[in-house]
Amino acid sequence: MKKQNVRTISLIVCTFTYLLVGAAVFDALESETETLRCEALQAVENMIIEKYNISEEDFKVMETVVLKSEPHKAGKQWKFTGAFYYATTVLTTIGYGHSTPSTIGGKLFTMCYAIVGIPLGLVMFQSIGERVNRLSSFVIQAVRKSLHCKRTAASEVDLICVVTTLSSLTIAGGAAAFSKFEGWSYFDSVYYCFITLTTIGFGDMVALQKDNALNTKPEYVMFALIFILFGLAIVAASLNLLVLRFVTMNTEDERRDEAQAMQFMTKSNFWTSEALQGSVKLEGDVITANGSILSGYEGHDGQSFSGSNISSMCSCRCACFSAKRHKSRQSSLNSFQDNTHQMKGRRSPSSHMRHLLPEVVPMQDLGYDSHSLNHPLDGVDVVDTSSCSQPQLLKRNVSLLSFQYNI
Repeated sequence: MKKQNVRTISLIVCTFTYLLVGAAVFDALESETETLRCEALQAVENMIIEKYNISEEDFKVMETVVLKSEPHKAGKQWKFTGAFYYATTVLTTIGYGHSTPSTIGGKLFTMCYAIVGIPLGLVMFQSIGERVNRLSSFVIQAVRKSLHCKRTAASEVDLICVVTTLSSLTIAGGAAAFSKFEGWSYFDSVYYCFITLTTIGFGDMVALQKDNALNTKPEYVMFALIFILFGLAIVAASLNLLVLRFVTMNTEDERRDEAQAMQFMTKSNFWTSEALQGSVKLEGDVITANGSILSGYEGHDGQSFSGSNISSMCSCRCACFSAKRHKSRQSSLNSFQDNTHQMKGRRSPSSHMRHLLPEVVPMQDLGYDSHSLNHPLDGVDVVDTSSCSQPQLLKRNVSLLSFQYNI
């Protein structure tokens, strides 16, 4: 299995395992508190209804008024300042939920605006992250050169450390400012900054939602927007390094697989060419040195021959026939064929012997002894195969396409 597939499966398993572990931890931490809070709120509701003699329907109306009026405490949400804040939360995918469009036109424009704005924002933050990493690399090289270090190049680990430090400083500084302006505890401010810069955006804690801050505190509004944009750029730099590393690993594995495939194809082609060069092509029936006939072989064109058709020679890696010896052996084979035709009178008519013989037939079964075949033909040598590198093959193969006997 490829490394990319193994990595993908491992990521899926790890992600679902992480989700299961997280669900178990959240259940243990929040379930009991949720139950106690629900019971306390129900007790307060019953007390108010009994004290002021309010019906349940009237109490639900009061709940709706309180919930709907909460966003308006920050001032007018849909003037330019509030609308810009809302557009920022849409483009950055934070989505606090502190203000939502109520008209059909506003909802339709939000969808269209998000389709174009979210990819644009992601590309922008990714580009800013690359510039931040480039600047960090330049600073690291300058510092190392000033310290006369042997190795001045910035590695990925160095960049990750720098970006992580910048992210921590950004969250710490933003938390101090929000704690002062919003009146939150420092821990709650750190929680808000982290949820904002990671674009989780629960909306349980939202800045600029008190004392008509959107209209009366422009410097605070400017600080909040700059914090969001700058913090997201720093976080994008961190994500850029992590994603780049993962993509680089996949690319390296793909290139390695392609190189191995090309190498395997090259070796396969080489072995195929070697096999073709070393292959032995036999045509017709072959007489071996031990006096056996190998029948049923086909020529290069895939066609078998019968009758008086005789092939001139066959190829072998052990030895090759020259042109002159080919002519002399051809004449010898022709004379041997004439001798075989003279034996028809002593044999009863029948079909070709090759159809009656097995694939390998000893010559003794045909009435010949292997000793007499040492000089059956003039100019034809039957060479012993014991000294050949390929057993049971002739160094100089004699190809007899067919024997015709009348038994």
